[in-house]
Amino acid sequence: MQTEETFGTAAAKAGMDDKTARKYARSGKLPSDMRKEHTWRTREDPFARVWEEVRMKLAINPGLEAKTLFDYLQRKYPGEFSDGQLRTLQRRVKTWRALEGPPKEVFFPQEYSPGQLSQSDFTYMNTLGIRIGGRRFNHLIYHFVLPYSNWETGTVCYSESFESLSEGFQNALWELGGVPREHQTDRLSAAVCKTRSPEEFTRRYSALLRHYGIKGRKIQTGRPNENGDIEQLHYRFKKAVEQSLLLRGSHDFENREAYEQFLRTLFTQLNAGRRKRFEEELKVLRRLPSARLNTCKRLRLKVGPSSTIRVNHNVYSVDSRLIGEYIHVRLHAAHLEVWYGQRCIEKIPRLRGEGNHRIQYRHIIDWLVRKPGAFEHYRYREDLFPTHRFRIAYDALKRKNPSRAGKEYVKILYLAARENEAATDGALRQLIEEEQTISYDAVEEILRSGSAHDETLREVVIEPVDVRVYDELLSGKVVV
Repeated sequence: MQTEETFGTAAAKAGMDDKTARKYARSGKLPSDMRKEHTWRTREDPFARVWEEVRMKLAINPGLEAKTLFDYLQRKYPGEFSDGQLRTLQRRVKTWRALEGPPKEVFFPQEYSPGQLSQSDFTYMNTLGIRIGGRRFNHLIYHFVLPYSNWETGTVCYSESFESLSEGFQNALWELGGVPREHQTDRLSAAVCKTRSPEEFTRRYSALLRHYGIKGRKIQTGRPNENGDIEQLHYRFKKAVEQSLLLRGSHDFENREAYEQFLRTLFTQLNAGRRKRFEEELKVLRRLPSARLNTCKRLRLKVGPSSTIRVNHNVYSVDSRLIGEYIHVRLHAAHLEVWYGQRCIEKIPRLRGEGNHRIQYRHIIDWLVRKPGAFEHYRYREDLFPTHRFRIAYDALKRKNPSRAGKEYVKILYLAARENEAATDGALRQLIEEEQTISYDAVEEILRSGSAHDETLREVVIEPVDVRVYDELLSGKVVV
């Protein structure tokens, strides 16, 4: 209107009719200001007659879902409400909750100060499909974070035991190089006492906190949001692991050490962008104690007549010489140590879960070879097959002569313990591949002759690569 000579031209350039343009000009308002708010219904409310009844039920029990109420109305008033009207009731209930329903829980964002708080929790990694040596590796990560800077680290473990908690917590503090003033966990049974207990934390966890001079905190029951920083970092960390595995092109690692190195590299990359705030925390962290706290669980056990001990609901074998003796067991996160006469005589990998067993045939073979009839129905017989070839050998002996199979197999097992397990396995491999009869005499003859197939890895020689070939490729020359 200010640039054109006529009103009609201005209206045409604005893309509207002359009458519409004059209406806006007379009102002095923009079109958006003249739009009327839609507050009326376009169709009759099918629930108007029963809404008061629905509202009363919601007032008594706000947790009722709209679908439950709809099913109730259909039963009470047959033929009055069709399935297509469910969405209408859901909208009505949603509006009621927003205007008349109970107030919802409010989450209050927190501000942290440097060096004040640390948080930790366990997170399961099984969904990522990580493999060690081609076998699925089910495990957890003890995840530790400083909420102010989001600096994080973690330790591989197998259960939410106190030993795993202690090892992961101490690894984090010594990697951090200092001690924050407070540490918060969820209600881990390894750290927090049950509600009825007068004590807040378990005796062992309290001792761990005292050693580092750190104050313990715990979240309320059913309030994981109070540990929100570590919960959110669980998701981001596992996402980062998944992406790194995709870039790597494989989920398989040669051994646990290679996988742990992969995780250390990833944590370094994640923490690289948090350096500025992390340095603020380092300035106010308190000094570490002079040494780590040895928090392994110590047990005094008597070795039973079956040459076994029971540790945390799992069965382990020990040397038969210890039957009837009291031994000391130090239970760590990943292994247990057997002590006798103030000496550590054996380290045994720790079993996961409960109701499992680990029987080492070398512990009992001296007496099993004297009582071969016990092998057939031995409770832990499956542990007495060191490799799959030993199992194949026993099955072959069973088919040939069921009555003597146990005795013959035990003699082969005794040969493996007395001579060399790998060589005995190689002898069995030779007999199986050549389809020869498997027997103690046959295996012993191969061992004596030294003709067992050698499965050891041979040195791989790779010829030097002539890098000039790549220069020719880059220059566009074709090498035939």
